[in-house]
Amino acid sequence: MTESVADIPTSLDGTERVRLAVYQGFARTGRAPGVPELAALTALAPDQVRQELRGLHERRDLVLQDNDLVVMAHPFASVPLGFSVMGAHTLWWGGCAWDSFAVPHLLKDESDVLVATRCPACDTPHAWVVGRQAPPNGDQVAHFLTPMNRVWDDVVYACGNQRLFCSPDCVDAWLQKTGHERGYVMDLRTLWRLAGDWYTGRLEPGYTRRDPSSATAYFAKVGLHGSFWGLPD
Repeated sequence: MTESVADIPTSLDGTERVRLAVYQGFARTGRAPGVPELAALTALAPDQVRQELRGLHERRDLVLQDNDLVVMAHPFASVPLGFSVMGAHTLWWGGCAWDSFAVPHLLKDESDVLVATRCPACDTPHAWVVGRQAPPNGDQVAHFLTPMNRVWDDVVYACGNQRLFCSPDCVDAWLQKTGHERGYVMDLRTLWRLAGDWYTGRLEPGYTRRDPSSATAYFAKVGLHGSFWGLPD
């Protein structure tokens, strides 16, 4: 698909035009569009694009660095955080285990993707074909370090520590080596359910992020529990 200015409706306000251009650009090319490209796609002046990017950063629709460099627009990232996600024609950096498994759910043109990473504890390589129909097979586990109510204290750090390990034993070895306290461990099936509908609608006009109550309801629905997710133990 070749995106043009016509793909971003000019009837939308500037903030939504920039948001869509960032997300659709990431989806199409695997990289974050810069300010000149966003200005062309949205028919906005570069200074207004920068202003809209800062607003989107403040409301947590994307993550900026150096004022106008888009580092993350979940589930996409412009920096390596431990995962690569390969589609039929496009290669993305996965922002984390959660985001990497979410890509085929969000991008309906991709029936499945190849998610690759290494175990942080022992460096063993792992890869899974992840699609929308069923979770991938495997005994590996995901470990999330940062509780959900603290993720946005440093979202890049939090996402960089949502990783996949060979086994619970590798999680324990990594925690002992790093001195971190245990976060939350889940199997691949639970991770796949978590990723499934979390970003639904993000590439469409009018998307709004979940508020805390709807987020915790979603977490409970996919089988998570405990204070890490803002839920009962």
